[in-house]
Amino acid sequence: MSELSIPKPISERLDELCSQLKTALGDDLVALLVHGSAVRGDYRKESDVDLVVVLAKAGREQLDALAEPLHVARFAARIEAMILVADEIPRAADVFPIFYADLQRHHVVLHGKDPFAGLVIEDHHLRLRVEQELREAQIRLRRAVTDARGNRDALRGVVGRKLKQVRSTLRVLLDLKGIAVGDGLAEVVAKACATYEVEGAPLTRLAEAPGEAHDALVALLDRAIDDADRMADAAPGPEKAP
Repeated sequence: MSELSIPKPISERLDELCSQLKTALGDDLVALLVHGSAVRGDYRKESDVDLVVVLAKAGREQLDALAEPLHVARFAARIEAMILVADEIPRAADVFPIFYADLQRHHVVLHGKDPFAGLVIEDHHLRLRVEQELREAQIRLRRAVTDARGNRDALRGVVGRKLKQVRSTLRVLLDLKGIAVGDGLAEVVAKACATYEVEGAPLTRLAEAPGEAHDALVALLDRAIDDADRMADAAPGPEKAP
C-alpha cells in the first residue's frame, strides 16, 4: 500500500484541509485522495502535492465551499486539487486511462471510500492514449527546441522536463508489453531505452551534453511511437481495422 512521503508541515496542512472540507461539504464530499510524487516516493521541496477531491455533485454551492480552503492550501503548501464527481469516474476511464491507471497504482485515501478500487481500464484505451501522449510529446519537443534558440541551458531544461512528462506514458507502454518496471524516472528511461535499443547513456549525461540527450530522447520517442502504432495493427479487439 502506498504511503505519504512528505514533510510533516505539509502533512499537517493536508490534515487541516481534510478537516475543513469535511466540515464545509458534509455528505457531498465523497473522497479525498493524494497521488503523484507525494506517494510515489520522489517528492521534493519544489514538488506539488496532487490532491483529488471527489464530490457527489459539483454545483455552485459545493464549488464555492471548496474555494477558500483550496486557495489557502495552494499557496501555503503547494497543494493542487483536481475536482471530480463520483459518477463520472467510471464513465471517463476510456478517456483518462493513463491518469486513472497511475492513480490506481499509487494513492493514499485521506477520506471516504476509494472510488478507483475495482475500476476496469481496458488495454486498448491505454494503448491509444499512450500513442496520443507520445506523439504530442514529440510535437511539443520540436517547438520547445526552436524556442530554446540554441541555448544549452534552455535545451537542458526542455529535455529534462519532457523526460519527466513521458515517464508514466513509457511505463504504461512497457506494462502493455509485459515488461515489469518500477516508477522511478531513471529506471523507466533505462528500461525503455533497453527495450527499444536506444543508447541511453546520453540521457544520464543531460547536464553535460544536452544536445546528445535531445537526440537520444527523439530516437526513444520515435521507436516507442512506432511500437505503439504497431500494437493497434496487431490488436484483436476494437482497434483492429476491419
